[in-house]
Amino acid sequence: QVAAASGHTVVLVDQSDEILKKSTKGIEESLKRVTKKKFADKPEAGVEFIKKTLKNLTTSTDAASVVHSTDLVIEAIVENLEVKNELFKMLDKFAPEHTIFASNTSSLQITKMANATTRQDRFGGLHFFNPVPMMKLVEVIKTPMTSQKTFESLVDFSKAVGKSPVSCKDTPGFIVNRLLVPYMMEAVRLFERGDASKEDIDVAMKLGAGYPMGPFELLDYVGLDTSKYIIDGWHSLEPNNPLFAPSPLLNKLVEEKKLGKKTGEGFYKYK
Repeated sequence: QVAAASGHTVVLVDQSDEILKKSTKGIEESLKRVTKKKFADKPEAGVEFIKKTLKNLTTSTDAASVVHSTDLVIEAIVENLEVKNELFKMLDKFAPEHTIFASNTSSLQITKMANATTRQDRFGGLHFFNPVPMMKLVEVIKTPMTSQKTFESLVDFSKAVGKSPVSCKDTPGFIVNRLLVPYMMEAVRLFERGDASKEDIDVAMKLGAGYPMGPFELLDYVGLDTSKYIIDGWHSLEPNNPLFAPSPLLNKLVEEKKLGKKTGEGFYKYK
């Protein structure tokens, strides 16, 4: 959406036409919300903006057939290294030499993905934040093999889609999640020890640190399964790092399928 809205030609690829129809509808709805604010006093300009943006967007279920005419591939599939590597290996065969590959992963090593291809110097991370149309930040990740030219192209692209890029080495969680996930885990440990209630911890962080959500509200919003997946992955990388230690309570909730907002219950209950 943000790439198409900023004048880029985009091909959205997914596994079925059904998913793609749903995605396109989602983009249309999102664009309507954006134009309501952006073109509040000029509804005609808003309609024109939506039309123009959607014109820049086509869909396909065959990544190999569309990649031959692209300058940049942004992968945003399931957080599973093997599945991502399979995709990158396949695309590497069909993409032109100049095409840059980027992953939107939040927790996996970019270097491991780059190594699945023959274009390690044209490979980096572009980590967007949800909801992407609203959030200004993009983390641009440079591996030891990413060329300066590739890195600069990724920074330029981020700016061209109206985002504010920050740069980071290929370290677990990059900047935001590297600080955010251990903070949320520390909140769980504080609660597990019985030092404070989860409600009071949430209020304390909202009023004392100015955060829009408390750590338990945020965990429920992100999804407890996602948070567990990230912390388990980091724990296997650095088993002796106390910040990456698993939480018995988090594991128990995930086992009980209490994954947060999406299932109606996590640390809190939702109607």
